[in-house]
Amino acid sequence: MSGQFEATVEVDRPVEEVFAYLADGRNDPQFSPRVLKIERIPDTSTAEGTVFRSTVKDAGMKTAREFRITTLEAPVKIRWAEVTKNSVTAREGGYDLESLADGRTRVRIFNVLEGHGLGKLLVGLALAAARKDADGFGSRIKTAAEVAISPR
Repeated sequence: MSGQFEATVEVDRPVEEVFAYLADGRNDPQFSPRVLKIERIPDTSTAEGTVFRSTVKDAGMKTAREFRITTLEAPVKIRWAEVTKNSVTAREGGYDLESLADGRTRVRIFNVLEGHGLGKLLVGLALAAARKDADGFGSRIKTAAEVAISPR
């Protein structure tokens, strides 16, 4: 079983700057409390093929995660796929960004979760929790981006 959750928010910052902020996965702990640490491999500008290696805490358990950037189309599209095989993984995820007339940016985030082994039984619970928090997650992205990116 697999399924998707998503959220859409409007960030009061220009699309190019929001794209740069989100493309650097090392910013994830600013809006995702489950990310305990994260590094970029190689430690150069994010590009297709870049891997972000993280330690996350879900349901009280720490796990190692690796995500590979699969598509990077500045300033409108970022896609990733989880390469680790934990019980529940993000088969695909991404950001779609749209420039709005007043210098703001519409951001849509989504993740497609799937279960492996025992995770096939757990993925429904993970999806329910992610869908319940989707709007909150979007709000945390908005707030973090607006704090990190200076207004013009």
